[in-house]
Order: sequence, then structure tokens, then C-alpha cells
Amino acid sequence: MGSKTALITGGAVGIGRKIAGQFASEGINLAINYRSSRNTAEALAKELSEKYGTENVALKADISEYQQCCRLIEEAGTCLPSIDILVHNAGPYIHERKRMADYSIEEWQYMINGNLNSGFYLSSLLVPFMRSRRWGRIITIGFDRVESAPGWIYRSAFAASKSGLASLTRTIALEEAQHGITANMVCPGDIVGNWKERDIVEALGVQDGTVPVGRPGTGEDISRVVSFLAAEESAYITGSIIPVTGGKDVLGKVFRGEK
Repeated sequence: MGSKTALITGGAVGIGRKIAGQFASEGINLAINYRSSRNTAEALAKELSEKYGTENVALKADISEYQQCCRLIEEAGTCLPSIDILVHNAGPYIHERKRMADYSIEEWQYMINGNLNSGFYLSSLLVPFMRSRRWGRIITIGFDRVESAPGWIYRSAFAASKSGLASLTRTIALEEAQHGITANMVCPGDIVGNWKERDIVEALGVQDGTVPVGRPGTGEDISRVVSFLAAEESAYITGSIIPVTGGKDVLGKVFRGEK
């Protein structure tokens, strides 16, 4: 992909980290956004630069706040020649199981701002530059079945914000196709713990009876799909919402009372 540059929100750890490594291995420069993992983000940027020769920078911003998104894009523009690919990976998640009526206003607003409004903030700031270059890729991260706007018991704020982001992603795809910009969403299944930063080969010998394909999901399962969507040859794919779940019914387990 030549000298393309990707901004990955939440790129220091977890699936974002795996996506960063995938892109760098393909010669894509990186703006690795973090909120609190400064040392980890800076070490990753340096490691990938040394390993692959890409130009990488770690940039702090809480993307739930518009002004910080503005500063993030401005700082990225001073360090790198362009931002051609946006991977909107970061997003708050409240692990405590809470009914909708039990969310505080502050919790609800933070979830909506961090998962949905941030997608608007960053896309609206980057789309004009992508239009000027007649090329761009916007890739958001959702959850299984998000395109059907399902109810998700005890996850109301997360589900509502990601469902809105799915609709926003598809709208961007329709509005910006004429400018050479695609927008798609990738929806991971149950990829937990350190599996988010591991390779597929590490999971091949591990049995997981809860997944139809028989093994745990990994960060590489997601990063390969994100990389595919960002490729030059994938310009025909836009407005898609792609589940990467190993066939697992992620929401179904919730209704069956499984953890």
C-alpha cells in the first residue's frame, strides 16, 4: 500500500495493538492513539519502526472529547504526511452488569461519546482530507448482530452506542463512495484477555467447545480482516458489517444466562 498512514484509536494494547502490528508489517505508517498507556504506546511505535521501517508516532487523546479529537488530528498532521486510514477501535465498556435505569448520566454520556460521537468527531475531521486525496478507509469496530440493533441485557449504553455507530458507518459509506472513501465495520466475537494480542497459530492447538470452529479467537483474526478492508483492492467493499466470531452466537449466550 505504499506510503499510506493509519490512525488507530486505542492502538497501544489489545486488538488495536494487533492491528498496528499488521499494518506496520505491510509498510503502513502509524499514528497510535492512547488515553493512558503512554509507555506502552511509545514502546510499540518504536518497536514497529525498528522492525519494519515504518514512521510511527504515539499520540495521547481521550476521543470521547471533541477538542481532544481535534488536537489528535492536528498533532498527527504535524508528525505524518497524511491520515489515509482510520481504525476506530477504542471505545469505553462498563464490565459491571447494569440495568439501563441504573446508569448514571455521566456513565451514559461517556459511553455514547466514547463509542458513537467519537466516530463522528474523527470521521468529520478526516473525511475532508480523504476527499482531497480521492482515497480513504474508515473501519469501525462493533459487536455481533449490531446491524440489527438488538437489545443487549445489562449492556444498554454499549449496545445503543455501537448500533448507532453501525448506522453512521453505513451512512458514511453511501455519502463518500464517490470520493474514493470506503467505510466498513468489523465485529469481533468473544476474544478475551491476552488472546487479543495473540496470533492465529497460537490458537490452533487450543480447544474451545463454546466456539463452532473449535478454537479461541485471536487479535490476528481481527487484524487480518481490517487489513483486507484497508487494501487498495478492496475498494468495492463498503457499507459492510462483518462478523468475525468463529460462528459463535455471542448475544445468545447472554440470554441463556452464560457468563
